[in-house]
Amino acid sequence: MISPSQLTLMATHAALQAGALLARGFGTSFTFSSKTEGRQNLVTEFDYAAEKMIIDFLRVRTPGCAFLAEESGHTKGTSELLWIVDPLDGTVNFAHGIPFFCISIAAVWQNEIVTGVVYQPLLHELFTSTKGEGAFLNGQPIRTSQNRSPDQALVTTGFPTNVEDDPRGCIETFNQMLEKGFPIRRLGSAALDLAYIAAGRFDAFWEVKLSPWDFAAGCLLIEEAGGQVTDYEGNSLSPQDASTVLATNGALHPLMLEVLKQ
Repeated sequence: MISPSQLTLMATHAALQAGALLARGFGTSFTFSSKTEGRQNLVTEFDYAAEKMIIDFLRVRTPGCAFLAEESGHTKGTSELLWIVDPLDGTVNFAHGIPFFCISIAAVWQNEIVTGVVYQPLLHELFTSTKGEGAFLNGQPIRTSQNRSPDQALVTTGFPTNVEDDPRGCIETFNQMLEKGFPIRRLGSAALDLAYIAAGRFDAFWEVKLSPWDFAAGCLLIEEAGGQVTDYEGNSLSPQDASTVLATNGALHPLMLEVLKQ
């Protein structure tokens, strides 16, 4: 097996290359279309181009690997290595000229996330983690915050594209979090939200349904930075299945779980 640290290095190179592509494309004229599910569920030509660039890069260096990618879906392999790729998390932001988006790449070995990389190409912020080796921002160690109360915390969330259907009471949950006193932000990129928790910028994040490419890399970043990630019932996440997600600095996890379980 290729070592997790080598996988992290590969993911880093792939993210940097794709990030340069997205940075060149941001703010230019390009084509985009709407996916069939939900509203403002967009995909651009840069989603496809960045994903192809990442997959081509990693496939050559890890022959036989499998891929789970947002645009191309699940591609089976002959080895136990699975790459999980979101080439452009925050597509709606990107399409509207809002500079908050990222690339997210995770490596899974025997159903365990061993590498997590999130890259914001406009700010040149590279978040990296390797299982058992900590979490880093541009090579410097990062840790989650120590905030324990809503009065001190800053939290973030996201809504599904079918929010009008109020799946799992997500609208009421949002109101309950406000009533607990949490200051809330909604920035439009779950992968970056999770990376920001790892860096101590946010204290917690929740969303009613995320796909593996949204949370896999960020999940490892947070855990390696000292935080906690579970579903709404407090269970560990499967890196290959969509799920509810609660990610926190650890200290706020019990309080937020109490709200989400209601």
